[in-house]
Amino acid sequence: MWPWEHAIVGYLAYSVCCHLLFRDSPGGLEAFVVVLASTLPDLIDKPLAWEYGVFEAGYALGHSVFFILPLSIAAGTIAYAAGRPRTGLAFGIGIFLHPPGDVLYSYVSQGIVQIELMLWPVVTVSGPPPSRGLFESFELLFGRYLADLLAGDVSTYVWLQFGLAGFAFLLWLYDGVPVLRECLLGGKRALPGFSNSSSK
Repeated sequence: MWPWEHAIVGYLAYSVCCHLLFRDSPGGLEAFVVVLASTLPDLIDKPLAWEYGVFEAGYALGHSVFFILPLSIAAGTIAYAAGRPRTGLAFGIGIFLHPPGDVLYSYVSQGIVQIELMLWPVVTVSGPPPSRGLFESFELLFGRYLADLLAGDVSTYVWLQFGLAGFAFLLWLYDGVPVLRECLLGGKRALPGFSNSSSK
């Protein structure tokens, strides 16, 4: 899955969880954390594999349930101690949805179930040695993706992706545009102080 697909799924899941459990919308910090956590496995593994050659493929430490579980427990414990348990929940939901999303994508796109994507180091995923760096690899893969879209070769999966993105955007608006809302409020608070100091 592409990073934005993981972010969409993570935000949707957390927002629905908030509405069902807390009868409330996600806060800005929680929304930021769930999006970050949902992309974190790729932020760890892709650079280490594609740029530095630490792993053979972009599915290793960051995608492993053996890493994600203790990391989520640690994040949840820290968030609870800081008085922000919902932020810990957001982190757990975001990061735990990532590996199954990749397994689902491998089934949809290639017709194979690759459970091994989330079992490093017990089972490792092999691939060709990286011949390009991180940005060159992304540019190549995204270029193919974009070329397919521009050619009108849009699969059912991509249409579903667009539908989920549209629904996530509408839900984000309904939630009160978390993160953007906090940035705007912070800017409003900073502007009076800035104008007062500049007028002196």
